[in-house]
Amino acid sequence: MAQVELIMPKMGESIIEATILKWVKQVGDRVEIDETILEIATDKVDSEVPSPVEGTIAEILFQEDDVVEVGKVIAIIATEGSDAVVASTPAVEQPAETKEVPAAPVPEAAPAVSNVATTAKLDTSASSRFYSPLVKNIAAAENISMAELEHIAGSGEKGRVTKKDILAYVSNRGNGHALQNIVQQPQSPSVTEAPKVATSVSGETEVIEMDRMRKMIAEHMVMSKATSPHVTSFVEVDVTNIVNWRNSIKNEFQAKFGEKITFTPIFVEAVAKAIHDYPLINVSVEGNNIIRKKDVNVGMAAALPSGNLIVPVIKNADHLSLLGLTKAVNDLANRARANKLKPDEIQGGTFTLTNVGTFGNVMGTPIINQPQVAILAAGAIKKKPAVMETEFGDVIVPRHMMFLSLSYDHRVVDGALGGSFLRKIGDYLEQFDANRKI
Repeated sequence: MAQVELIMPKMGESIIEATILKWVKQVGDRVEIDETILEIATDKVDSEVPSPVEGTIAEILFQEDDVVEVGKVIAIIATEGSDAVVASTPAVEQPAETKEVPAAPVPEAAPAVSNVATTAKLDTSASSRFYSPLVKNIAAAENISMAELEHIAGSGEKGRVTKKDILAYVSNRGNGHALQNIVQQPQSPSVTEAPKVATSVSGETEVIEMDRMRKMIAEHMVMSKATSPHVTSFVEVDVTNIVNWRNSIKNEFQAKFGEKITFTPIFVEAVAKAIHDYPLINVSVEGNNIIRKKDVNVGMAAALPSGNLIVPVIKNADHLSLLGLTKAVNDLANRARANKLKPDEIQGGTFTLTNVGTFGNVMGTPIINQPQVAILAAGAIKKKPAVMETEFGDVIVPRHMMFLSLSYDHRVVDGALGGSFLRKIGDYLEQFDANRKI
């Protein structure tokens, strides 16, 4: 019997699960190689999952809106010559085991949560409420009864209990605070109270519910601040040579290569050079270990039309010429705005650059993109008077100036390393060759 398992793909280093948005194909449908089977979403990107083979959808193991861990089988495809029986979509069942995945720090009160692979199944068949496999495993590991589980307030869509909800309940369980995480006992044991809705006395207040991506970005940002003690350093940089050079060659550059050159690829080039000078910026932290990354993969924060942010990654940025960086920056930015990035293009970053100057801001204190340990913000370029030393003495002249700010993880990056790295980026920008050929 020739059958192929379709698994939930890995969407990034820090991504451990994804939400099924839509099944494009249903049980019994024919699929071609690389034809889209379903659409999924994480806090980083919405993406399509293609078929790895040609065949027929025999089984669909998870439903729309289900949250599925990376690596789990989500569908079965029967290939040509198979005698597999096409079955209707089954209900979501408790998986036999859960792969241990690194996650945010868990309070000491819940040590058993990190090892749920050998726990017994929790029977939720009598409940009208949906529980993800991960939540059920944690409940079983912590001996949480169905009665308790039914009354944990869920912060997810439609009141769904998330991993964060159940871990918060576990951490406070037994110390008198667990009741803060559950709703009041309703008259009917199977029905929970409706969530409270914000009201406006004047009628002039609009309540806007966060979309899925905004909720996940919020969780990621809070996790980053809780994980890394942030420190931010600043330098002011004279980029007059860069501004004059770009103004003089931008029309010729576009005519010759078909690409508009912005300041971003020049910033990325300087960052890549500085990382080679200070490689301990290009690391991540796992427990008490510092993981040094030899690849220089620079993420560039891009604003989406929705107002959310996404961080596509320029892989091996230190191996690309300025033309190569320009093409990569333009391509990733354009496809990010069109929501056409591939999963591989938003993962593997080792350092992030965000250009707050795009919005007219002169500086910023960005939050680190975990599991990285540093992020650079480039402020707006402003023409202002500056003091220059000449053979005839100091003179005040108009120069194009900008601020760079570096937020870094003080667990592993001290002020000397963070400040020296930031100053080196500034030096590379100030030493830019105004006569550089294209």
